[in-house]
Amino acid sequence: MNDEIQQAFLRGALSMGCAVTGLFFLRYWKQTRDRLFLFFCAAFWLLAAHWAALTVVNPPLETRHYLFLLRLAAFLSLIIGIVDKNRRSDDAGSDHAGQVR
Repeated sequence: MNDEIQQAFLRGALSMGCAVTGLFFLRYWKQTRDRLFLFFCAAFWLLAAHWAALTVVNPPLETRHYLFLLRLAAFLSLIIGIVDKNRRSDDAGSDHAGQVR
């Protein structure tokens, strides 16, 4: 088995793993309606798209910026989800006067 076939197989496995992980987060979001799970679902689907795109595109072209924009969007989705969750939990712990209960 040559290296290109192995790399394509591993990228496909990574893409599948990220897509399945995104499905788990989607299920958790449907159960809890917590937006954090929705942000994580989107992030993992973006990562799955990134790995699938790397499989389709010629590997020397992987340094092209548009492929890494998918990865950047995924990590930004994770950060936004965490910040959103922390801000919502801070708002829930204070009353109208701004004092902590």
